[in-house]
Amino acid sequence: MHKKCTQIAPQGAKLVHMDHAILSAELVRALRGRRSQTAFSRRLGYKSNVVYRWEAGRAWPTAAAFFAAARRVGVDLAKLLTRFYRTPSEGIARLDLTRPTDVAALLTDLRGSTPIGELARRAHRSRFAVARWLKGEAEPRLPELLLMVDVSTLRLLDFVAGLVDPATLPSVREDWLALVLAREAAYSHPLSHAVLRGLELADYAALPRHEPGWLARRLGISAEEEAASVELLSRTKQIRRRHRKWVVDEARMVDTRSDPARSLRVKAWWTRLALDRVEAGCEHTLSYNLFSVSVADYHRIQELYRAFFQQMRAVIAESQPNERVVLFSTLMVPLEPVPAS
Repeated sequence: MHKKCTQIAPQGAKLVHMDHAILSAELVRALRGRRSQTAFSRRLGYKSNVVYRWEAGRAWPTAAAFFAAARRVGVDLAKLLTRFYRTPSEGIARLDLTRPTDVAALLTDLRGSTPIGELARRAHRSRFAVARWLKGEAEPRLPELLLMVDVSTLRLLDFVAGLVDPATLPSVREDWLALVLAREAAYSHPLSHAVLRGLELADYAALPRHEPGWLARRLGISAEEEAASVELLSRTKQIRRRHRKWVVDEARMVDTRSDPARSLRVKAWWTRLALDRVEAGCEHTLSYNLFSVSVADYHRIQELYRAFFQQMRAVIAESQPNERVVLFSTLMVPLEPVPAS
């Protein structure tokens, strides 16, 4: 790899248009399985055929009622949170999503430090409505829950995957399969996501046509690495040709944590790349602090890190124009040896 002083960014994402009402109806249908709508309504404790109205989009369950229905048919809501968060805080792990107050707590946590006004803008809802959902003063219905998860995290499909297999839902099947391919590309060829971010740069968009080697020079990589990355991104349908250049298809946040072992290797790869660039004299922001703290304060620092990362992602999602590709890497490691198993 050429040692040029250009920073590389981890995979990012922009919000993809999605019909949350259609997705809601499909989720209810998936939970119903082979039961009739009437039988499923009765199983959930309703005297009327409310499931028919939900699937037809004529009415919606509240978020808490939906989670209660999911639990009723065997969905483990605690595992849903663990799968989505990977390492949920104690407060999140204790949530009971069948309670409206805990749904509000979940949405508040997913919001992080993003201003309510910004969430409302992304969701195309009033600030008043969003504030009431977050405070627990009003219950979001199922489509509104999905919308809020979407605009807060850019990872709605990963959330849905904790409930049902997204590949079985017609409205999101293609998006899910594309996300799976993008995740595999991140595992097998991490540098492809740096090239993906490079294709979003305003300077690239200003080129009259694609110039082989332009991204390599901009990112400090070899021409061979650029070509291999472009080919992979095209094959996994993350980019497409338009007007003699490559353009990035709308994509969701690519969360590589679903496979812990491969995720660790990817994190280590990017960390080594960051160190290579620093040692080569690249412009950087780097500091370290060696300290001793209580276990409780160690966990407080972890929570501060998670909150900061959520806020940073919100800034990245809205940043325009794209002028630099940046690699942000952090590392905090307790120095005591790992206990023998």
